[in-house]
Amino acid sequence: MIEKIHKLIEEAEAFSTQSLEELEVFRIKFLGKKGLLNDLFASFKEVPNEQKKDFGQAINKLKSAAQEKVNSLKASLENTTSDASLFGDLSRPGEPFNIGARHPISLVKNQIIDIFSRVGFNVSEGPEVEDDWHNFTALNLPEHHPARDMQDTFFIQTDPDVLLRTHTSSVQVRYMENNQPPIRTISPGRVYRNEAISGRSHCFFHQVEGLYIDKNVSFADLKQTLQYFTTELFGKSKIRLRPSYFPFTEPSAEVDVYWGLETETDYKMTKGTGWLEIMGCGMVDPNVLENCGIDSKEYSGFAFGMGIDRIALLLHQISDIRLLSENNMRFLEQFKSAL
Repeated sequence: MIEKIHKLIEEAEAFSTQSLEELEVFRIKFLGKKGLLNDLFASFKEVPNEQKKDFGQAINKLKSAAQEKVNSLKASLENTTSDASLFGDLSRPGEPFNIGARHPISLVKNQIIDIFSRVGFNVSEGPEVEDDWHNFTALNLPEHHPARDMQDTFFIQTDPDVLLRTHTSSVQVRYMENNQPPIRTISPGRVYRNEAISGRSHCFFHQVEGLYIDKNVSFADLKQTLQYFTTELFGKSKIRLRPSYFPFTEPSAEVDVYWGLETETDYKMTKGTGWLEIMGCGMVDPNVLENCGIDSKEYSGFAFGMGIDRIALLLHQISDIRLLSENNMRFLEQFKSAL
């Protein structure tokens, strides 16, 4: 029996192949669950006691020889395997990579962030599920205030104090509560309002709101900031501010940019006036500053807010706001070349 094992050892040490398939056959023959080594271990109990030591050593030597042969040949064959055998015919046409694209909302948001970051504005973010205080009350909109009807709100049914934020002004409240002036921040994010879905409106959309608070901030500072922004984003330097009303700013204004009347599209977008409304703004109401723990006698500030979706429609000539949330691949592929 021991002589048989020695012959198997010689066979294992002499084995050579250039094929991984043949190597696997060899491995199964010697080391497999039904291989020769298992049979030899099973016959160990039939060996006379005086031969068991030599028999055991011979089996272990056979096992080591077979295992070493498998390991060395496998490493050698894997290292010398050609690229052609791994990847097939290298001369055949390659599979094209499906390159993704940034979403138009992301493109516009990044543009806005970049423009304001050049003049010292940082980015602040907050939760989309808000409480009544941060979304309404702290912004000079106490309970039963009629201006709350301007924003049809999604409330959480189990808790009337919890809602989906209707504007990113709630982020500004949180920022003012945790930071002291000077404050210069913009707050981009998604907001929700219970509105009918159509080609021009949706129940969720994206906003970016800005806030600047410091000593002796004036309306002239606000206008200069907005002038800079519209020039950088649209290439249009002519703006106008029309009186308006927002509960959290006083005075308040709507901002229009002069788009011009050079094409038929310009006439449609501006309704023949050449002016296009892009955002709302105003000086922060002193009550809002006091609600957030900022001394309104020492500090003043301005705020502004705009819809990112609306600007995306304008800059990329998109006719239907619903396209921004439908994930239509044919639509999104148009923006592959955009940065």
